[in-house]
Amino acid sequence: MKFDIFFAICQTPVDGHTPDEQTMFKNFLEQFLLADKLGFGIGWIAETHLSCQIQKKNPGAVVPHFQGEIGLNTDILQMAHWLYARTRNIEVGSAIRNILCNGGPLAHAEAIRTFLTIHRMDAKDSRGLNIGFASGRFPFSNTPYGIRPRNPVEKALWPVLKGRVFQEATEIFCRLLKGEVIGSDDIRQRGYIRSTDFRNKDDWEAVEQAVGESVDHVIIPSFYDFDPVGVIPFEAPIEKLRLTVGSADPEVHALANEILPVSVFNLSITPTKQIEETHAKMSKIYHSLGGPWKREYMPRTVLCFLNDDQGVGIDERRDRAKKAAVNANENYWKAIEGTLDPAKVANATDNALVGTPEDVVDQIRQRFHPQDKLLLWFDFNNHNSNEVMQCMRLFMEKVAPHF
Repeated sequence: MKFDIFFAICQTPVDGHTPDEQTMFKNFLEQFLLADKLGFGIGWIAETHLSCQIQKKNPGAVVPHFQGEIGLNTDILQMAHWLYARTRNIEVGSAIRNILCNGGPLAHAEAIRTFLTIHRMDAKDSRGLNIGFASGRFPFSNTPYGIRPRNPVEKALWPVLKGRVFQEATEIFCRLLKGEVIGSDDIRQRGYIRSTDFRNKDDWEAVEQAVGESVDHVIIPSFYDFDPVGVIPFEAPIEKLRLTVGSADPEVHALANEILPVSVFNLSITPTKQIEETHAKMSKIYHSLGGPWKREYMPRTVLCFLNDDQGVGIDERRDRAKKAAVNANENYWKAIEGTLDPAKVANATDNALVGTPEDVVDQIRQRFHPQDKLLLWFDFNNHNSNEVMQCMRLFMEKVAPHF
């Protein structure tokens, strides 16, 4: 079993206190440096674009109750240069990089090839770069870049069309990373949308109303229109890049792996049946250049709350860990939705790793496969960096050795 670590850098009030940006980055850096010393494999960093606070003032705000910023990192490539200069073993990863905003898939492919080329100049550092990519969590990050319905028909089609846009962007992104010279005419068009692509008959009737007649399909022009291009530098060491897609769309998984080896993110709360089905599917479609599919190629994100306070009994330690988990989840759901949902709090707490180190060892043995990779989240709703780092130490010193 392998252990990675996730950093949110989420600037939101916790117990009435919101650190300033410099404190947030200071806390993150000391935690990342400790993760390097403790032996975590990859430090995955959340990437967020455009202010949550500003979007609350606009029509259709997605997280109207959230206070602060969901994340402060906007560029994993700048982060990686900063962190690799200060660490020895841990690798850097993005969880996730939105390839629709900030110039779209062409711009992201070129920026990543540039990073790989510059990073190779440091002959002493053989570490690679781990890029988790997706379409972004919130639409307000994408709309300023033209990723939005362009007319009433596309607005009616958007529940399906937005997924097609990401499929198209994924093909462009992966093919340019690979080093191909392509134009938009070389990309498979995904704007052919049928009535059967919608689960709800009423949704397709809304499409027909927008079209103005009864139809069984609609053809939408591509969102990307460009003459053949080649992204530079051409000699970037692409073998140092590892890709992971943050999407549940099986068509995206298959499409990406036709081009390059691309792994998949998943959550600890995903049902076991779905996890095993995904492993079985990926073992068949994973790109041959990546070798045989391994379970560790699908990191499982899981919240972690440990307590090993000395001077108190084991029941008190368990109770303190449970209170920390419940408090963190209550604050999170209130921040995201504006109300407290006891069911969601209970579900999230039950799916976290909570208790003494011995409890967590047992929980991992019961819930995960010995060859899984866990992506551990310690800084969830906690600005006390000392507490976060103590939890990290407890895990790597008292839990990880059992695996």
